[in-house]
Amino acid sequence: MPNITVTSPLLPDLNEFHQLLQEIWDSKWITNNGSFHKRLEAALCEYLKVPYISVFTNGTLPLITALQALNISGEVITTPYSFVATTHSIWWNGIRPVFVDIDPATGGIDPEKIEAAITTKTTAIMPVHVYGKPCRTAEIQAIADKYGLKVIYDAAHAFGVEVNGKSILAEGDLSTLSFHATKVFNTIEGGALVMHDAKMKQRIDYLKNFGFAGETEVVAPGINGKMDEVRSAFGLLNLRQVDAAIEARHQVAIRYREALCEVEGISFWNDMPGVRHNYSYFPIFVDAAKYGMTRDELYYKMREHGVLGRRYFYPLISTFSTYRGLPSAHRGNLPEATRMADSVICLPMHHQLSDDDLDLIISLIQR
Repeated sequence: MPNITVTSPLLPDLNEFHQLLQEIWDSKWITNNGSFHKRLEAALCEYLKVPYISVFTNGTLPLITALQALNISGEVITTPYSFVATTHSIWWNGIRPVFVDIDPATGGIDPEKIEAAITTKTTAIMPVHVYGKPCRTAEIQAIADKYGLKVIYDAAHAFGVEVNGKSILAEGDLSTLSFHATKVFNTIEGGALVMHDAKMKQRIDYLKNFGFAGETEVVAPGINGKMDEVRSAFGLLNLRQVDAAIEARHQVAIRYREALCEVEGISFWNDMPGVRHNYSYFPIFVDAAKYGMTRDELYYKMREHGVLGRRYFYPLISTFSTYRGLPSAHRGNLPEATRMADSVICLPMHHQLSDDDLDLIISLIQR
């Protein structure tokens, strides 16, 4: 019996992809801002309801580049509850990450804890829309405006998420996306930066192409972050079917909620009012005292039956060797993040889960 994986990549029709590959082969233009790259950026702007976007070869380089584009230095306030790329991007820029606890209602950074972490060295805040669930953006922006800080959102999970009809990517100074194979929308590997004006779009496009502003002029110490034509074409085809995939995920979420709502010791989040969710993840939280089994016991029991949930995000970034010596990394400063990391299991969530798959997953948790 095959394993039931936590995710499954969205794949375009192979025949349609072959047709686009033939166009690429005929043109002999496979990278460096080709026609499919340009078409993908335009299509993403329309789909995501954003004015400007710059696509990258992966989802980590946009984080690194965003910090460069805004000339961030000193200290950046961020969350320990995320994938390591969030904090690694800060460290790679020679900036000190400062961890702040999370809001248990959203998994995102708690705005009520931010001001106490601000020092004379603080230049930016980097929150994360964890599991695609929107942060408390208005409160975060109010703090940033009060102290003159930039806000860069790690929106890796938030493809297509909207609040009252407005893209969540419109918040802050910049937002980054991941198009990794595990995400709702993917280009195999890939990512993007969303910005609000043409001047910033131009700066970021320079930075992701070694700083070249022409054949012989380099205007900034850039890197190579360009997306190639093959993955751009792959993404264009996936964009056609992403809505159907999101709706399939929505139906999985409904099934989980209906089946698990009365299981004592198992909790989960419901949809937020006014939010268009993308159902990128379905985390459950295990209260061992009430459930009669620890999170890890349930996690390994599921694995024994071929159900490969994931403990996203465990352990906390702040516990890794690079960061654990930071004063802000002390567990006592991060009680909600610690509690969530120690209790979470992300259940399989994707567009290809069958009724039999869901029956097995649910039965293992209900037993």
